[in-house]
Amino acid sequence: MYHLYSHNDLDGVGCGIIAKCAFGEGIDVRYNSIHGLNQQVARYLNRTSVQENPYDMLFITDLSVSPDIEKELNVFVEEGGQVQLIDHHKTALHFNEYSWGQVDVTHRDGRLASATSLFYEYLIEHGHLGRSESLDEFVELVRLYDTWEWEESGKIEAKRLNDLFYMLSLDEFESKMSERLRESHEGFFFDEFEQKILDMEENKIERYIRRKQRELIQTFVEEHCVGIVYAESYHSELASELGSSYPHLDYIAILNMGGRKMSLRTIHDHVDVSEVAMRYGGGGHAKAAGCTITEDVYQWFAADSFELEPIRFDASRNQFNIKGSESGVLYESWGEDLLFVYAYAGEWVIEWNGEPLPFRFRSFEEAERHMKRQYGVWLSRDDVFVKMLKEQWMRNRNHERPGLPPDMDEEKLMEDL
Repeated sequence: MYHLYSHNDLDGVGCGIIAKCAFGEGIDVRYNSIHGLNQQVARYLNRTSVQENPYDMLFITDLSVSPDIEKELNVFVEEGGQVQLIDHHKTALHFNEYSWGQVDVTHRDGRLASATSLFYEYLIEHGHLGRSESLDEFVELVRLYDTWEWEESGKIEAKRLNDLFYMLSLDEFESKMSERLRESHEGFFFDEFEQKILDMEENKIERYIRRKQRELIQTFVEEHCVGIVYAESYHSELASELGSSYPHLDYIAILNMGGRKMSLRTIHDHVDVSEVAMRYGGGGHAKAAGCTITEDVYQWFAADSFELEPIRFDASRNQFNIKGSESGVLYESWGEDLLFVYAYAGEWVIEWNGEPLPFRFRSFEEAERHMKRQYGVWLSRDDVFVKMLKEQWMRNRNHERPGLPPDMDEEKLMEDL
């Protein structure tokens, strides 16, 4: 008898689906949370006698066990038990020290690995499963979604597969996918009903993300500039949109207070959120990780930021106050402060309420990133920009200290406005 203990997300359930395709009724599949796995494995070790069940085999996929259970598993294998752990999280790489551990962050061809794609290769190599076009496509969709490569490749079907996973019950999703993959060998597909409900779900997700965008808080947590938002649904989609909209943030922290979980996501290569998650007892990938909301997590990400105001949106319909304009771009900050950034002598200069800051930047993007991270600014509307220019122009007419770049033709600019 085969036994599979896997994670309860799409990648973990993907392992269960291809296991059902390989072994049919000959495998017992159980899905677990990160913390529930240890109890599940402990029960298996306590009730299973190697002598009485010499041909039983335990697969553990997309999860790793605690150090105590790790030792018990190794003793079990040394006594003749059969175990195979397959994972792709770099926090589990030490399991490669065991004969029964296989942890690969990437495939041999350089692609980022998922548990489903690694388990699929294992089953084929050991003669448990034959390759087919539908299985290839399904496994690749799971891999693309779990590694976030679907965004770069534009493979929207990977995201829709994950949407469908959360719209159906786990048992229904597993049953439908297993049956479809066993019966169809010419490619993976969504049926007509699934297409319709997925279209409806996309509209629902868009509305949810727009609402949550208005609740995003920015603060520094240790050395990182972090965007914090409370949400119970659509974490990947929400984090992707927020990360793209606010690239000055190092990562997005999504707090699910009801589930007492925190998800971390980043779009940057220089930030590894798995390292952040590990500080709080969690783990994951470089760009997607998570942990339980412990007392420390609550203090850093919830209590300390509770009084902060959400991030303000940049003005979106401007005709004059346009980002990157060398003649000057106006931003606002809390407390009615104005920051004006402009190009001068090949560099970008920032003025705070008319006073130059002691910084110079090589590009507009660097200057804007500094302002957004340090001062929480937002792009001003055209009317605020025009008002500022009028006031500066009047002061200059009265021979007060100029506040605009010296090479700026103020009278011409006012005529254009």
